[in-house]
Amino acid sequence: MSGRTNIARFRISKVSVPKAREHVRLVLREWKLGHLGEDAALITSELATNVVTHAARGIGDYFELVLRRRDGVLVLEVSDSFQWEMPELRKPDPDEASGRGLLLVDALSQAWGVRPRTGAGKTVWVHLAVRREGGG
Repeated sequence: MSGRTNIARFRISKVSVPKAREHVRLVLREWKLGHLGEDAALITSELATNVVTHAARGIGDYFELVLRRRDGVLVLEVSDSFQWEMPELRKPDPDEASGRGLLLVDALSQAWGVRPRTGAGKTVWVHLAVRREGGG
């Protein structure tokens, strides 16, 4: 079942964060990857929240969520039109109320990164291993 792709668009709005999270869970159950659902939903939540918080200043009204299964890896991508601020992994001060989202993404994923999009914006990509620990 390698090579599957799902693309969804969501309005840049706080109400889209839980919708994107649930969309990921549903697609992964359909793809028989339900064991990745919670980690992928949490990552989606963090990335979508970053879009809502920062990309509202971009030129688009929507962000794109792509799920792709290939070669034993689930690729999760969130793209927006805000290009002036690329996300960076940082260690927030203990008294800061935010800034820990990418620490979670980093801890839950095999790999992640950011690339500029053609035109305007960026894509944050995340890789999750399809197989469970122990070969399941």
